[in-house]
Amino acid sequence: MAPRLLAVHAHPDDESSKGAATLAAYRARGAEVMVVSCTGGERGDIQNDNLPLIHLAHRDLTGLRRLEMAEAARILDIQHRWLGYYDSGMAQEDGTVPAGSFAAIPLEISVQPLVRLIREYRPHVMTAYDENGGYPHPDHIRTNQIAEAAYEVAADPSAYPELGPAWQVSKLYYDQVFNSARVNANFAEMQRSEPDSPQLAAMEERMSWMRDRPDRATTHVEVGEFFEKRDAALRAHACQVPPDSGFFFWSNDLQRRAWPYEDFELARSTVPTTIPESDLFAGIEDLS
Repeated sequence: MAPRLLAVHAHPDDESSKGAATLAAYRARGAEVMVVSCTGGERGDIQNDNLPLIHLAHRDLTGLRRLEMAEAARILDIQHRWLGYYDSGMAQEDGTVPAGSFAAIPLEISVQPLVRLIREYRPHVMTAYDENGGYPHPDHIRTNQIAEAAYEVAADPSAYPELGPAWQVSKLYYDQVFNSARVNANFAEMQRSEPDSPQLAAMEERMSWMRDRPDRATTHVEVGEFFEKRDAALRAHACQVPPDSGFFFWSNDLQRRAWPYEDFELARSTVPTTIPESDLFAGIEDLS
């Protein structure tokens, strides 16, 4: 049976901006790959002033984001599921989020659909965000929390037996694609090979807020040949990502020279492995 990967994300578009080349690479290598979006991104803002479907976005942003997610999944050739929760939006000044939204629902309730999905799909590897959510959006932090909880609970036959037979995910990873080592490597290569690039200033600004972030990556998956597919999937989320975004889109040839990897942090494992890794499935022998 093919190895199975489950990537747990907060909103549609997160799967394409965080590890999409890895998803495409493993799919091309014969793995089964599934993305689960915890929310529908209902409280997202329209980030693209030149969006062709701007009227639909204003009328039915939720519906548009579903269409965009379906197109991104088609491009990456992956399976996709909605967990079914409502986008929390950014927290209020007092730290609260709207009642009934994803981050407001008690963890013991919100974890159950993910436990059911894990027991049905039976992934060998699961990816999510670290305890900071990658950035402190309430839904990203809650995504970490339900992934951590589901990793434990899905393997416990005494927990929620009505959700299916227990399944032990072998490895849980945190996405660390936005890490200082990657940005530094790309910045150095841009200084060397494209010293007149208008993106240098934007990248230097990005480095200013990433410079102090610790490099927690343990696993570097070489996926440079899939950067174009990653970018195409991200551009499919047109209401969230302008096609010429300088934040997301740099020269792929430059990136392949400087840092042809996507990076992850091994958070939990039931199998022995040696750090650093180059394969999310390293150490997993029984792929039944």
